[in-house]
Amino acid sequence: MTDAVESPGGPSVEADSVVLDAKGLRALAHPVRVQLVGLLRKYGPSTATRLAERLGVNSGTASYHLRQLGAAGFVEEDTERGNARERWWRSVHRTIWFNDPELAEREPEAALAYQQSVAATYTLRTQQALNGLQTMPRAWRNTFDMSDWALRITPEEATSLYRELADVISRYRRDVPETAASAPDGAERVAVITHILPELDAPAASPPPSRPEEADESPTS
Repeated sequence: MTDAVESPGGPSVEADSVVLDAKGLRALAHPVRVQLVGLLRKYGPSTATRLAERLGVNSGTASYHLRQLGAAGFVEEDTERGNARERWWRSVHRTIWFNDPELAEREPEAALAYQQSVAATYTLRTQQALNGLQTMPRAWRNTFDMSDWALRITPEEATSLYRELADVISRYRRDVPETAASAPDGAERVAVITHILPELDAPAASPPPSRPEEADESPTS
């Protein structure tokens, strides 16, 4: 997770979070930028060269996108680490919130590009976890899970479901620098990625037959 959150209704936003406006939405409508922000949050301050190596792109590409993120206020220079030859960057926020339906309607192309970038990043992170699964300690390997459940619910129930899931997740320790030192032995970073995906092309439920024998009847010409 890039720690990007799209929430129906949107619970209260933490102090270290940012709510996307039109400028921010357009700035993040690129998968490399979403990944850069995620890497800076996960590993801490870094340089364009090191980030480029992680992403498999050239340092010029990483540097360009970092400057664009800096202009939009998502990253900033870490002047305590940088020098005349090497520029270090750090993330400004821990979480990004995108929960404005009106903004999505005003900026449909940017909203779709941003959401696609987040989805691509989630897919990449899942694949990376799978690639490392066999070398994980058994205790962590046994916690890996990919599940899906098909539900038939109303939009209101879907919103309630999201809020209930968010409440459960909020009871656990966030991975932020302030809590790392006090975490219990054996605690590691875990990404919990949730999706609520409307599948409106699924067929509606068929009405039950009026007579038991109708269920076995064959059509006649």
